[in-house]
Amino acid sequence: MNKKTIQTSLIHSDYEAPGGFDAFPPGIHRASTVLFENVAAMRAGQWKDKSAYTYGLHGTPTTFTLEARLAGIEGGSHCLLAPSGLSAIAMINFAFLASGDDVLLPENVYNPNRELGRWLSQDFGVTARFYDPMIGAGIAALIQPNTRLIWTEAPGSVSMEVPDLPAICGAAKEKGVPVALDNTWSAGLALRGFDAGADIVMHALTKYQSGGADLLMGAVITRERALNERLAQAHMRLGLGVGADDAYLVMRGLPTMKLRFEAHDLGARKVAAWLKGRPEIAKVLHPAFEDCPGHAHWKRDFSGAGGLFSVLFDPRHTEDQTDRFVDSLELFGLGYSWGGPNSLVMPYRMGAIRSRWMEEGVLVRFNIGLESPDDLIADIEQAIARL
Repeated sequence: MNKKTIQTSLIHSDYEAPGGFDAFPPGIHRASTVLFENVAAMRAGQWKDKSAYTYGLHGTPTTFTLEARLAGIEGGSHCLLAPSGLSAIAMINFAFLASGDDVLLPENVYNPNRELGRWLSQDFGVTARFYDPMIGAGIAALIQPNTRLIWTEAPGSVSMEVPDLPAICGAAKEKGVPVALDNTWSAGLALRGFDAGADIVMHALTKYQSGGADLLMGAVITRERALNERLAQAHMRLGLGVGADDAYLVMRGLPTMKLRFEAHDLGARKVAAWLKGRPEIAKVLHPAFEDCPGHAHWKRDFSGAGGLFSVLFDPRHTEDQTDRFVDSLELFGLGYSWGGPNSLVMPYRMGAIRSRWMEEGVLVRFNIGLESPDDLIADIEQAIARL
């Protein structure tokens, strides 16, 4: 080739770094365009089975590595990444539901999933029905010939009921209906969704996998190739992709995830036990506590609990009072999500997100971060004094 001009040399460099480099962190591969060795390789490349790299949206070595590690945590075989937990939920819904189909969702489902179900009913001709999360094998009576998907969440991310997952999954299997489990609460550490019978396991990697409260990402994991192919088709059609830098940050958090999860769990149980003894608190909704709905299911199926739980204030306390309590906390940020190092708090109007909520008293959800539990208890105590 003729000698290149400076401008072309700035784009087409002749330098190639020497091989043989190795390090613990995986490489960060950023790309939209993927280069093919030749036309034959381009025409032979397949994005569906990830046997080749075809375009940045379908993956790079960075995202493929993260997907493999996440699938391994759950004991799955296939994984797809999405820009957020909600987009992962949407991917599952659009992969399995069409006009005229029926989907079942638990009453305690993640509220954006509830809203997505309503949207599917309103604009897409899909019937979304909500069931009692404690229904167990009784869900068989709700499955119709056009039921194409059943959602489960363990536990509910606000009200903390723990469903009988094996019973629900068993009933669904008999009817040939796939079950999708939102397993974000346990991160695949306290519960492996496939062991409980789920067909599809979804995670918001925004939480424990990231651990830094600094990114959004979701994952959908399966064991069966046919299910993965159906999901991959929806993944492509929806144009879902994640940045390599965010994928790297999630991978960087994985080696410490179990240690952090256990620290969150210890801190949360200590704070929850202290709250349980306070006269201002009517009920502590923590799956590891015997009076939490579904505790027996948690004890049977789970090995830990993480940092998220809720409390119900005694009904004598008004919403204005509990709002003042929340605003008086100094170490707890007022915000959604969980799994990061900072503790969080959030009051909920349960009537707005549950159609059959019978409990009295304001519900407040806590995420216990990695601060000293004694400091957090002291902070809650001073805020309670301002009720």
